[in-house]
Amino acid sequence: MGLEQKIGFDRIRLKIAGKCSTAYAASKVENEQFSTDRKEILLRLALVDEMRLICMFEDSFPSGGYLDTKEFLLPLESEAVSIDLPSLKALRTSLDTLHRILAFFSNCKDDLYPALRRLSSSVTYYPEISRSIDAVLDRDGQVRDNASPELAEIRRSLKAKEGTISKRIASILKNAQSEGIVDPEADVSIRDGRVLIPVAAANKRKLPGIVYDESATGKTAFIEPLEVIELNNQVRELQFEEQREIARILQRFTDFLRPYLSELIASSEYIGEMDFIRAKALVALDMRAGLPVISSDGSLSLRSARHPLLEASLRREGKEVVPLTLNLTADKRILLISGPNAGGKSVCLKTVGLLQYMFQWGLLIPSSEISEMVIFDNIFIDIGDNQSIENDLSTYSSHLKNMGEILSHATKKSLVLIDEFGSGTEPAAGGAIAEAVLSRLDEMGVYGVITTHYTNLKLYADSSKSVANGAMLFDGAAIRPLFKLEQGMPGNSFAFELARKIGLPQEIVKDAEERAGSDFVNIERNLRKIARNRRVLDEKLARIKTTDKTLESLTDRYQKELGDIKELKKSILAQARKEAEEIIENANREVENTIRRIKEAQAEKEKTKAAREELKNFREELYREKQSETDAAIEKKMQQIIARKEREAQRKARRSQETELPVEKPVKANEDKTLKVGDKVRLKDNDMVGEVTRISSKYVSVAVGSIVSRIAPGKIEKISNQQYKERSRSTFRPVNHFDDSAIRERKLNFKPSIDLRGERLQPALEIVQHFIDDATMVGVGEVTILHGKGNGVLREEIRKYLRTVPSVKSCADEDINRGGAGVTVVTMDI
Repeated sequence: MGLEQKIGFDRIRLKIAGKCSTAYAASKVENEQFSTDRKEILLRLALVDEMRLICMFEDSFPSGGYLDTKEFLLPLESEAVSIDLPSLKALRTSLDTLHRILAFFSNCKDDLYPALRRLSSSVTYYPEISRSIDAVLDRDGQVRDNASPELAEIRRSLKAKEGTISKRIASILKNAQSEGIVDPEADVSIRDGRVLIPVAAANKRKLPGIVYDESATGKTAFIEPLEVIELNNQVRELQFEEQREIARILQRFTDFLRPYLSELIASSEYIGEMDFIRAKALVALDMRAGLPVISSDGSLSLRSARHPLLEASLRREGKEVVPLTLNLTADKRILLISGPNAGGKSVCLKTVGLLQYMFQWGLLIPSSEISEMVIFDNIFIDIGDNQSIENDLSTYSSHLKNMGEILSHATKKSLVLIDEFGSGTEPAAGGAIAEAVLSRLDEMGVYGVITTHYTNLKLYADSSKSVANGAMLFDGAAIRPLFKLEQGMPGNSFAFELARKIGLPQEIVKDAEERAGSDFVNIERNLRKIARNRRVLDEKLARIKTTDKTLESLTDRYQKELGDIKELKKSILAQARKEAEEIIENANREVENTIRRIKEAQAEKEKTKAAREELKNFREELYREKQSETDAAIEKKMQQIIARKEREAQRKARRSQETELPVEKPVKANEDKTLKVGDKVRLKDNDMVGEVTRISSKYVSVAVGSIVSRIAPGKIEKISNQQYKERSRSTFRPVNHFDDSAIRERKLNFKPSIDLRGERLQPALEIVQHFIDDATMVGVGEVTILHGKGNGVLREEIRKYLRTVPSVKSCADEDINRGGAGVTVVTMDI
C-alpha cells in the first residue's frame, strides 16, 4: 500500500476526477504529482484559489462546454482526413466556451485573478473559424441548405420528389382502402428511406408492387407500389448525392481549418487545463477549503483543520467533525501524541499527512486561511498492518522495515508520520527500540507526528528540546473522548475508566489497578488533574487575549481618529479665524459709517478720535496674536474674539444712543417650541443663529453660515424668521465656504460597496476602517462589503470590528441570491 492509499489521497483524486468533463483533465488528475518546488506549488494554489472565487461569485464564467477536441484535431494534419459532422459540432461548442472564458478575463478588472489571466494571455481565439462553422451548421447542428449552391439545389430537388411521392402514395393508399385491400385505419410507413403501404398478408398479391418487408408475425406485408418505385429510387439517389456534397463541404472546411490546427490544439489543451483547475476548485468548495500561508520561519501551523473524508462521512450522518489545531516549529519539530484508544490520535496523524500532501499537490486545504504550511522534500509514513505472508513479514517486522527506510532516507526537510510507535511486540523491548528510533529522528532534525501509548516515550519528549508531548482530551466524567488535541502535556490512556464503562467486573478492574501499582495510577490521576487545570487556564488566557486584541484595535483606531479630528479642527478654527477677521473688517466699515454720521451731526472731535484709536488698537491686537499649536489655546482665543465682539457691539449701541440713532425693537419669538427641518434657531452658548437641517433622537444638525454642526436640543432655541434675518445682518455677513480638497475628493470618489476578495486579514481590516470612515463622512444609510465565504474568518473579524464602530447600527448577511454569507450589509446610524 502506497503513501496516497495510507493517507487517503487516492480517494481525493477520485473526487476531483468525478468533477472533470474532459479526458485531458481526468488524465491530468491521474498524472499530477506531489511537488517540492515552491514556485510551482504557489502557482497551482493561486490558480485553484482564483477559480474557487470565480465559481462562487462570477455568473458570467462558463460552467459547461468543456469538450475534448484534440483527439479529432490531430488526425486532420493529414490531407487525406477530413472532419466529420459530430466533431464539427464539438469544435463549435469548444470554441464558444473558449471565447466566453477569454472575454471574461478581458472584461474583468486588472487586479482580479492575475494567475488565471497570465495562463490565458497566450491563448488565441480566431472568430473567423467560428463564423465559418456557423456558415456550415445551423443552430441545431445540421448542415445548412445554403452551405453550398450545389447542396441547396440537391435539397430543392429532393423536397420536390418527396412531395410527388407523398401525393402519389396517398392516392394509391386511398384507392386500395376503397377496394378493401388495405385496412381503412392503415397509414404509409417509411423504412430505409422507402415509402411503403402496409397490407394484410392475404391481400399482398392484390396490390401491384414489391414486398419490401414483413411484420414479425408475418400477418402484415409492407409493399412498395410499382408506381412509386422509380420515384423512390430517384429520392435515394438524391440522398446519396446530398451526403457526397456534405462530405465535400466538410473537406473544404477542413482545408480552411488546417493552417490553424496548432493554435486549435493549444486551445484544446487550455480548455482541458481550465477544466482541471475548475474541478479542483469545485472539490475545494465542497470541502470548504481555503488557501494557507507558506511559512517563513519553518512553522507548520494548522488552524481549525478538518479531515475532508471524515468530515464528509460524518456530515452524511448529521454529525460535525472536531477541528484540529496543531503546531510544529523549528524548535519543537516532533509532536508525540498519546491518549485513550479511539480518542482520535490516528485521525490527527492522517489529517496532517493528507493536508500536507494536498497542499504540495496543489489543492486548497480544509482549514483556516491563517494556517501556515512548510514545503517538505518527502513524506514518510508508518501506519496500519503491513504484514505479508508472501514476503514472510509479520506486523512488527513490517514496522521495523519502515523504520529502517525512514532512518536511511529522511532529512531535515522530511515529514515523518508514525502510528502506534513501538507496538506489535513485547512492551519493554518495543518501548526501548521506539525510544532509540525517536532519539535518532530527533538528532536528524526531521519534522514528525507520532502516536504512542508508551510512558518512556512521553518522558523522553518531556526532557527533549525538540520533541513535544500532546494529549487527546477525554471527558473523565462522561467517560468519552473529546477528539481534541492539547499540546504541551502527555495524554492519559484512561484504560481503567474504559474497562469500567464497557462493563468489565469491578473486582477485575480493581485487581488490575493494584497490579499496575500506585505509582502508575497516581501518574494517570495527576495527568488528568493537570489536563483540567490546563484547559481552565487556556480558556482564561484566550479570553484575555481576545479582550487585549479588541482594546488594542480600539485604542489604535481612536488614536488615529483623534489625530484626524484634531487636524480637521485646526483647519476649521483657522478658517473661522479668517472669517472672524472678515467680520471685524465689516464691523470696521460700519464703525466708519457711524463716525461719519457723528461728524455730520457735528459731534465732538475728541469722541471721534477716541473711537478711531480704540478701533485701531483692537485691529492691531488681533493681527499680533499668533495661532497656538494646541486646541485649548485656539479655543481660548476664539472665546476672546467673541467677547471683544460683544464689547464692540455694546460700544456701538452706546454711540448710537448718543447720536440718537433709531434702535431696533426686539421681535417676539414664535411660541411654538417644536423643532422641524427648516426652522431658524439661536445657539445659547454664543448667540449665533442658524437653520435646522436634520433632526435625530439625540442631536440636531444646525447650519451656521456654511458650517453644519451637531448640537444637543437643549443648547438651542427656536426663533422667528424675522429674528433670524436681523441677527444675521447684525452679526455677520455671508462667509466663504470652507472646503478641504482631500475631503471633497473622498466624497466624490465614494462608492457604497467594496470588494475584499483575495485580501489578507490585516490589510482587509484597514480597508474596512477607511471605508466606514468615508461612509460616515458622506452620510450614506447602507453599504456592502464583499469578502467571500471561505472559512468565515475574514467575515467574523470584519464584523467584530464593525460592532465596535459607534456609527454602525447593524450588520447582516446579504440576500442568498446576491451572495448570502459572502457579503455583509452594513446599516449606518446617521
